[in-house]
Amino acid sequence: MKSSHLLFLATAAAVANVAGAAEPASMLDAANPFARESTLQYGYPAFDKIKNEDFAPAFAEGMRQQMVEIDAIANNKAAPSFENTIVAMERSGRLLNRVGTVFSSLIGANTNDTLNALDKELSPKLAAHSDAIRLNPKLYARIKSLYEKRRGLRLDVESHYLLERYNTDFVRAGAKLSDADKQKLKAYNSQLAALQTTFSQNVLKEAMASALVVDTRAELAGMPEKAIDAAALEAKKRGLDGKFVLPVVNTTGQAALSELTNRATRTRLLAASMARGSHGGAFDNREVVLQIAKQRAERAALLGYPSHAAYMLEDQTAKTTGAVNKLLAEFAKPAVNNARKEAAEIQKMIDKEKGGFQAGPEDWAFYSDKVRAERYAFDAGQLRPYFEYNNVLINGVFFAAGKEYGLTFKERKDLPVYDPDVRTFDVFNEDGTQLAIFLIDPYARSNKRGGAWANAYVAQSSLMGTKPVISNNLNIPKPAAGEPTLMTYDEVRTMFHEFGHALHGMFSDVKYPRFSGTRVPRDYVEFPSQVNEMWSVWPEVLANYAKHYQTGAPMPKELLDKVQASKKFNEGFRTTEYLAASLLDQSWHQLGVNQIPTDVLGFEASALRTAGVDFALVPPRYRTTYFSHVFSGGYSAGYYGYLWAEKLDADTVEWFKEHGGLTRKNGDHFRKTLLSRGGTIDAMQMYRNFRGRDAVIAPLLERRGLTGN
Repeated sequence: MKSSHLLFLATAAAVANVAGAAEPASMLDAANPFARESTLQYGYPAFDKIKNEDFAPAFAEGMRQQMVEIDAIANNKAAPSFENTIVAMERSGRLLNRVGTVFSSLIGANTNDTLNALDKELSPKLAAHSDAIRLNPKLYARIKSLYEKRRGLRLDVESHYLLERYNTDFVRAGAKLSDADKQKLKAYNSQLAALQTTFSQNVLKEAMASALVVDTRAELAGMPEKAIDAAALEAKKRGLDGKFVLPVVNTTGQAALSELTNRATRTRLLAASMARGSHGGAFDNREVVLQIAKQRAERAALLGYPSHAAYMLEDQTAKTTGAVNKLLAEFAKPAVNNARKEAAEIQKMIDKEKGGFQAGPEDWAFYSDKVRAERYAFDAGQLRPYFEYNNVLINGVFFAAGKEYGLTFKERKDLPVYDPDVRTFDVFNEDGTQLAIFLIDPYARSNKRGGAWANAYVAQSSLMGTKPVISNNLNIPKPAAGEPTLMTYDEVRTMFHEFGHALHGMFSDVKYPRFSGTRVPRDYVEFPSQVNEMWSVWPEVLANYAKHYQTGAPMPKELLDKVQASKKFNEGFRTTEYLAASLLDQSWHQLGVNQIPTDVLGFEASALRTAGVDFALVPPRYRTTYFSHVFSGGYSAGYYGYLWAEKLDADTVEWFKEHGGLTRKNGDHFRKTLLSRGGTIDAMQMYRNFRGRDAVIAPLLERRGLTGN
């Protein structure tokens, strides 16, 4: 399972970085870097000029300007037309989008106390701003009148679909509610925006507070010496000279669990991870979760839905809670069966070494590596010398994109960045025309949220004349100065995955900002990025980048063969921890108004037990109180989407294999029929246009080793 992603952030209030068309008269100080379009290529943000104090006035003026534009559209005395209503809305909010895209990106990648405080202040204001647009009766009346006569407007296919989407968006946002109910909805939206921001900030602060502190070097035995040195340096930064600090990352599992030979340290580290947000103190998220669940359920009821999940899923490719429940249930039993078999192998290894204890969740990573080493005669640590960061990026990720799509990349040093480790690249098509600008921010930082994600600083749109500026964000531990960045296989796979999102944004070839790049259903958006993972182990690609960082020697064929042979190893664990988190998401969000519990951890335990995934050795990938995807990100009732999309991904991988693999012909077909189309047509029809049929599930079952279980 890949890390979570905040995809290209956009709302009805801020979807287009517009070039050319005049903006409303501005009251923003001309010295503010957001006051006008960036003069850098493609509207690339002027990070060197942006200061904390620039954001608040730019947001205020951006919201004011857009309301001027929206009022002009809503009160236009001319009869509604597609141009004076729908296209005019697509053109609105340019200043708000400029500041919003940079702010939302920095909140995730490079935040500080000032930005966090502003985020908390802005969340309800932005929610109210969006409501003021979507609940405007005059505006919706114009949209509705166009929608009702849409077949006679002679619109092109993309424009016709845009009109349908605008009508759907407004109806789902409450445009048909009574005035009294609209006021209730506005209150829910404002309160939820504030609660979600509180949850997110609590998770980040709790991760800092929950870092494991140990007194002696011996307690960290098994970790590489340089990693222990880094733990000592982290302790010194925190004023704990002589001690050692292991930061906690966002998932339940922690990387050091696979290395630490001291079981007591492993136990303490996992306990610190799993207790986040649920053990009292300033960052406890239990009450926040209950309030979010309650208000989401009440808002859904107000809009006419039995649950928040029912509301959310209606607009996804899954459509219903029944479809999602069926998918997750189909995987639960075979996944847990596989995990139990894997656990038995782990216990055999413990007994073989005369450990004298029953395996616990803190032992899984450590002993599963031993089982893998015994079964396949290699351990994961043997791979890292062959996965040096720059080599993976240039000779792996970029190389595959060149083979598949004809892309070339040229690093540039002239563009400003918000952190010295961020790198920028011009991206060119095979004919030499420039396609996009790409940024990559590889390293973990204390002021950067966990996981990995992609975002668009500028989204492609032919209407607006804009080209993509796309960023990938990873969380690779930064080595000591002068040391190479040696990646784990999971980090390599994640890099390929995130670049799949980047390609989706860079290849976008649409007219309207509403459809740009990854503006597709949430349970579909992970599909193209998951497909891009296949190239990480494609023989031609792997041979090009998997070279020893010191000698340049290629990864030995026997080691590569072992990697390939072990691909299904530990799939029971991987699938079960993911399913447990997905089922928690659905359990919370399929609750009706009168079903909200009072005990968060009790409800969590009951939900896992009911779903049949309460296997103590495999805790959920995210527990409720630090499940940022669904309680503060955009994945509420949508975490199942990774598995849903993987069905399409696995079927697509089979298509590539059937058609010759890594070829320009295949890449061009995938780009033309799918990656370039954004959200311009129904997502599943888009898949059929690419594949020639609906996806089948057999390749996914085979991939996850779940056949015959």
